[in-house]
Amino acid sequence: MSDSIVDLLGENAASLLEHDCKTILREQLHVPGPDFLERIVCNTDRNQRVINNLARIFGHGRLAGTGYVSILPVDQGIEHSAGASFAPNPDYFDPENIVRLAIDGGCNAVASTFGVLGSVSRKYAHRIPFLVKINHNELLSYPNIYDQVMFGSVDRAYDLGAAAVGATIYFGSAESRRQIVEVADAFEHAHELGMATVLWCYLRNSEFKKDKDYHTSADLTGQANHLGVTLQADIIKQKLPTNNGGYNAIKFGKTSPLVYEKLTTDHPIDLCRYQVANCYMGRAGLINSGGASSGASDLAEAVTTAVINKRAGGTGLISGRKAFQRPMVEGIELLNRIQDVYLDNKITVA
Repeated sequence: MSDSIVDLLGENAASLLEHDCKTILREQLHVPGPDFLERIVCNTDRNQRVINNLARIFGHGRLAGTGYVSILPVDQGIEHSAGASFAPNPDYFDPENIVRLAIDGGCNAVASTFGVLGSVSRKYAHRIPFLVKINHNELLSYPNIYDQVMFGSVDRAYDLGAAAVGATIYFGSAESRRQIVEVADAFEHAHELGMATVLWCYLRNSEFKKDKDYHTSADLTGQANHLGVTLQADIIKQKLPTNNGGYNAIKFGKTSPLVYEKLTTDHPIDLCRYQVANCYMGRAGLINSGGASSGASDLAEAVTTAVINKRAGGTGLISGRKAFQRPMVEGIELLNRIQDVYLDNKITVA
């Protein structure tokens, strides 16, 4: 194992690298691997064109042929405002630099907006798989209601050469049921056209904040994942769990004591393992998000997240701000260090 990975994990190295998961066992999972498409996806109802595009994604970049993915997502110009997102590095106001970062950074795919990817599609759509994010929450309307709305059509994503479409649902929000219907229809059409589907399964409800913020609790995010795979998302994007017991804290919905007594512990790998379990035991890949940029600690945080995701049985990382809010050469290095975790055969599924 790379000494640099151990060094970046710091005092948590032994806990993360030596953990033995005894909640949901590795043997119960459908773990990533070079044969994942043949072993899992080819047995589904996905048509051959979807399988071909998934093969493009899993077969591109530094992680090609491993069953793992590293994706660069840059939709923050809408989701967090362009000024807040790109002021730290104005080069990324230019969409071409976003795609170049994904290519030079060895990513499996680049995820962005209709505008970003459409503006350079003829030059780059054949060079790296495009993942078009079709809905967004924009922050210019006042007051903001944190609602995801469609910014374009699945047909348009297909025309610009996308290998996949992505969408967000704010599960738990007042608008979530409308979003579920919209995304279900969009994903069905995307599959008909042969594109893969990726769902950002995020939670959004002020009542999920009690003694702590349960928007990233393992039990609630796990259920969001389960709803996402029910919508036939091929890959689920989820925030790394930071706590548990959201159902018990908000006193709403249904759960079981066994979730907390048997299926999870407080260990971060066990919490993430519960997220994987809710992705049909790994039949749909779980990719965790890299989170906001914190500055000097970004590299250590990204590598830690990658180790937790991999050892939990996840499929990879989707990291944006930590990579593009710095000079390109540093962003490439960060993406490569994340990928090194998935390339290291000594870091195994717990």
